[in-house]
Amino acid sequence: MSDHNRNPKRTKNFLSFFKKKNDGSSSSTLPSSTSLSTPICDEQNLPESPIVEPPIERVESQRVDDDHDFNINYLERDPRLRRLICKYPVNEQDNVRRAYILLGPCQPELEDYPSHLEGRDFRRFNKEWFGQFTWLEYSVAKNKVFCFPCFLFDMNQSHPTFIVDGYQKWKIIGGNQCAFQHHVGKLNSPHHLAMQKWISLKNPSLHIEKVVDKQSKQQVMDNRLRLTTTIESIRYLANQALAFRGHDESVDSSNRGNFIEIVKSFARMNIEVETVVLDKAPQNAQYISNDIQKQILHIFATKVRKTICRELGKNKFCILVDESLDESGKEQMAIILRFVDCDGFIRERFFDIVSVADTNALTLKNEICKHY
Repeated sequence: MSDHNRNPKRTKNFLSFFKKKNDGSSSSTLPSSTSLSTPICDEQNLPESPIVEPPIERVESQRVDDDHDFNINYLERDPRLRRLICKYPVNEQDNVRRAYILLGPCQPELEDYPSHLEGRDFRRFNKEWFGQFTWLEYSVAKNKVFCFPCFLFDMNQSHPTFIVDGYQKWKIIGGNQCAFQHHVGKLNSPHHLAMQKWISLKNPSLHIEKVVDKQSKQQVMDNRLRLTTTIESIRYLANQALAFRGHDESVDSSNRGNFIEIVKSFARMNIEVETVVLDKAPQNAQYISNDIQKQILHIFATKVRKTICRELGKNKFCILVDESLDESGKEQMAIILRFVDCDGFIRERFFDIVSVADTNALTLKNEICKHY
């Protein structure tokens, strides 16, 4: 065949980029006013520039930059490319820390680390430093090292070189002037504080819920028996309107007051109680202090008031108010509710006692409106 009869190189038009779908039907997918023989646009007016594919972005940057669609599976591992913890939403920062703790520090072991000129010699990173400094991280992208615990917990960025910029002077690693040792610092340095937090979160056995769970069942039973003894002693004294404290509650005293003496009586009657109360109990969990007594009394008073309100229901009632002086001469107002219960009986219930400045009618009225 001669060159004259050869087909010239065919120019692609707009339709050549589409493949015709052959579904066996005679109807065309194009509009009725357009046929395949009719060009949609002029070939000469088409741009001759090649088709440029859109750039493919990294999945990590897409997901991490989106605060509303955060996924810990898309965290950046390279310490120089990842975002700082403070750049994440506040509600996500703890999740990011836990995820990085699970992943651990970035310590890639390469066959040949890149070198750079320091003074007259070329120096490079040594992977043996990972064993000497467990907190060390290496960035393959920038050939620099970072501190993993400081990245997680040093929000003030006390050492920005090991958190943000990275360190690369391999000449002064080792010896008395070691840059890594200088970064570690003393026992109260920010690095040590970050290391303690990292170790605590890395080891699940040190978590507070795990420590609490380690408490034996016998200890729980002893604590409950000790608290029950205290509650029953307070219940008895409150029911009999007896004084709780004595003038001398020291260990050498022959009479340490009603409360402690009743606890000692319970201990003499039951050997199990004797082994868990008073001097046999831990110093921080004896349950005999004045504050503990007042808290338990307050719980009793609240339960009594709720019982009175439940007995009263929606019935009508009247308030009886009387004033009285305590031993110190301070004025007090006693409040009593008088009502008819569901069975038709008249009841009078002591409801509360309130300290007042004086016993004038207006003062008593204001105190009643103030508290109830």
